[in-house]
Amino acid sequence: MASNDSKAYRPKIALTSYYQEASWGVWKEAAAILPGTYVEAVVAAGGTPLLLPPVGTDESVLDLVDGLIVVGGPDVDPSLYGAEPHPLTAPQPLRDAHDAALTRAALERGLPLFSICRGAQLLSVALGGSLVQHIPDINPGANYQPAPGVFGEAAFSTEAGSLIEGLLGSSGTAPCYHHQAVDAVPAELRVTARSADGTIQALESEDDNWVLGVQFHPEQNPADLRLFHGFVAAAAAYRAERPLTATETTKAMSTP
Repeated sequence: MASNDSKAYRPKIALTSYYQEASWGVWKEAAAILPGTYVEAVVAAGGTPLLLPPVGTDESVLDLVDGLIVVGGPDVDPSLYGAEPHPLTAPQPLRDAHDAALTRAALERGLPLFSICRGAQLLSVALGGSLVQHIPDINPGANYQPAPGVFGEAAFSTEAGSLIEGLLGSSGTAPCYHHQAVDAVPAELRVTARSADGTIQALESEDDNWVLGVQFHPEQNPADLRLFHGFVAAAAAYRAERPLTATETTKAMSTP
């Protein structure tokens, strides 16, 4: 009998989110929000999205999911890598603490981790790396943030044998929106994609775990979700191979 695709398991994908003022209907107040493009990309790639707002952080929630996406957003606090703030740096410490805690917890578990834009910067910083706080200061010709609310385009080459090369090939382009970038890279990570101007566009783990940080915004190109498909496939494999939690073991033992 053919399987019922509607019953097929969809990997549970946790996504970090914003917590700030938003408006809906007649209301305007603090809310947990996330651009819909992230959610739509996860669903289109075969996953089920679950949002984790930066309030009430609990790393143990990662025991319940199959993958983590750390999304884009504001600048990372330069105090986290021992730097004085640039005049244009605007961090949100609440998100820094939340996203860093979840990033480290995912790495400790070997949970598939997909870190996007700010997420890639925070991945580096959480492991001891540093950032360029304003790219035009060192590369005046760079144009990765053309105007407020307008995405630019990043072109890059990938490293042979890397995750990103396996998914995108030897080169690619993608929407981007950032004025900061990874500078010093921690020993646990390696650079796997760069633009011609030297800007780091992708980071991966030095071990065998599925960890990918990209400086660009793949969720903004719904016609090309290869990175999301690769990530959700890794999450499915993690689900199939990971050890049962104590709760799952108890449930399995009690099932007739």
